[in-house]
Amino acid sequence: MKGLGITSVGIAAATWFAASAVAQLDPIVIKGSKFFYKTNGTEFFIRGVAYQQDFSGNGSTTTTTGGTGYTDPLANATNCARDVPLLQGLQTNTIRVYAVDPTQDHSECMQMLTNAGIYVISDLSDPATSINRDTPEWNEAIYERYASVIDAFSNYTNTIGFFAGNEVSNAPNNTAASAFVKAAVRDMKAYIVSKNYRAMGVGYASDDDDTRVELADYFNCGTSAESIDFWGYNIYSWCGQSSYSLSSYEARTEEFSTYNVPAFFAEYGCNKVEPRPFDEVGALFGSDMTPVWSGGIVYMYFQEANDYGLVTIGSDNKATTLQDYENLSTAMAKVSPTGINSASYTPSNSPQACPTTSTWQAATNLPPTPNDAICQCMVQNLTCVAKSGLSEDSITTQFNYICDPAQGNNCGGILANGSTGVYGAFSGCSDSERLSYAFNQYYLNQTATNTQNTSPCDFSGTAQKVTPKLASSCKAVVSQAGSAGTGSITSTPTGGSSSGSGSSPGTTSTSKAAAVILSVPAFDFGILKLAAYVTSAMLVGAGMVLL
Repeated sequence: MKGLGITSVGIAAATWFAASAVAQLDPIVIKGSKFFYKTNGTEFFIRGVAYQQDFSGNGSTTTTTGGTGYTDPLANATNCARDVPLLQGLQTNTIRVYAVDPTQDHSECMQMLTNAGIYVISDLSDPATSINRDTPEWNEAIYERYASVIDAFSNYTNTIGFFAGNEVSNAPNNTAASAFVKAAVRDMKAYIVSKNYRAMGVGYASDDDDTRVELADYFNCGTSAESIDFWGYNIYSWCGQSSYSLSSYEARTEEFSTYNVPAFFAEYGCNKVEPRPFDEVGALFGSDMTPVWSGGIVYMYFQEANDYGLVTIGSDNKATTLQDYENLSTAMAKVSPTGINSASYTPSNSPQACPTTSTWQAATNLPPTPNDAICQCMVQNLTCVAKSGLSEDSITTQFNYICDPAQGNNCGGILANGSTGVYGAFSGCSDSERLSYAFNQYYLNQTATNTQNTSPCDFSGTAQKVTPKLASSCKAVVSQAGSAGTGSITSTPTGGSSSGSGSSPGTTSTSKAAAVILSVPAFDFGILKLAAYVTSAMLVGAGMVLL
C-alpha cells in the first residue's frame, strides 16, 4: 500500500480548485464511430475509471447499503471532494457509475466533476430493477427506473450517456434476453427525444465471451431508432507483460474496424499479475487502436474484495493510493492519442447485419414499449382481478397454477418470447396487472365451459369480482389486443403515455414472480410442463443526435 504524497495531493487539489470557475463542460457528441467535443470538433478519447463502492463487475453488489442495495457514488459530496482530485491525478476525463439513485441530489458531485473536466457514463439499472438474463422482462417498473435516471442526469452537460445493460447475455443459452435489452435501448432513445433533452447516447456493455461478435452485431443491426449509440466492451485479456497480439487486442481491433458507432473498453485492467503494470494503456491509446477504439475505463477506483482497486478507503474515510494507482498514473502520463477533427471526418462504416448463427436466440422483433395507460385500459375491462397487496410468493403460486397449460390458454396476452419475437399485448404490464389478466381469462373460460365451477374468481382468496368500467378512450386498445390478448396495439388512450414519465420518486423492483425467457410468470412447472407451455406459447402468436 502506498500513501498519496503531499506534493501530489497539492498539485491535484490546486488543479481542481483552479478549474472551479467552470460552469459547464462542452457536451460530447457522436459522429460515425467517434466521440467529439461539440464546440471545437476535437476527437474525444475516454480516459476512464469505474467509480462505485460496494459494487462488483457484471452488475452485482458486494454489500447492501441502506434501502437501495447499493451506494450511490454521486450523492455524497464529501466523498466526491475527497476523490475528484485523485481522479485528476490519473488524468481521468470520464467515470463510469453502475447504479445511481435518481431521488438523490447529485448536483454537488456533478459540479465537482465538471470543474475537473470529468464526464459521466451511467448504467440505468440497479441491483433490484434490471433486465435479468435468466428471467428477462421489459416492463413498466424497469422502464420507469431507467427513465428516472435519464431525468436525473439530463441537465448535466458532462453526462455522455447511459448503458441499458451490462453483460446481460453472456452465453449462447441466454442470448434471447438481448431482445429485451434492445427494446430498452429503443425506448430510452425515444424517451430522450420525447423529453426534448440534449443529445445523450444509449449503449450496451458486453463481456469478452464466445458470443461477443453476435452480440455486437445484434445491438448494431436494424434501424437507428432501435440500435445502440455506442458499444462498451469489458475486456481483461491483457495481463501483466503481454502484447498487442498476444492479448487478443489486435484481433478485437480487427473485429470492430467496421463498426459504425463508437466502441470503447467499458472495463479493463486484468489483475492476474499484481501490482498491475497497465502496459495495455500504451496500446489502447496508440496508433494501432485509436482509429477503432475511443479509449477505455479502468476497473476500478475502490479497493474491494475482488482486488481491483486503485485506492483504499480507511475507517476514517480517508483515501490512500495503491501501487496500481501509481502505475496507472505513470502509464496515462505517457500517452497522447491523436485523433481527427469532426469537420475533416466522413463516416464510412455501415450497420452490421443481424446475426443468423444457429446459436443466436434473440429475435429481431422486439418487445412492445411498456405503457401504463394501456395496462390500465386492460384492467378496466376485466371482471375478475387480483386483490391488491398480494405477496410475491402468493403471486408466484397463482401464476404457476393459472399459466399451467393444463388450466387452458390463460396467459397468451402476457407472454414475452425473446426467441420467437412473439409478445402478448400486455406483456409489459406490472405483475399484479398481468395476474389480473390471467385470472380474468381463466374466469371467462370457466364460466363459458364449466357450469359446475361455482367460484371461478376466487383463487384461494387472492381474486375478486368487479364491474368493468371501460373508458371510451380505451375501447380501441381492447379491440386491437383481441380476446386472446395477442394483437398489436397501435392506439394510445387519451392522455396516455409510455410508462417512464420520470416523475415518480421511486421504482418498483422487478418481481421473481414474472419469470423465464418467455417472461411467463411461472417457476415450478417442471421440465415437461414448461416444454409443453413453450410449444403452446409459440402457437399463440404463430438517438443520440449525430453531427
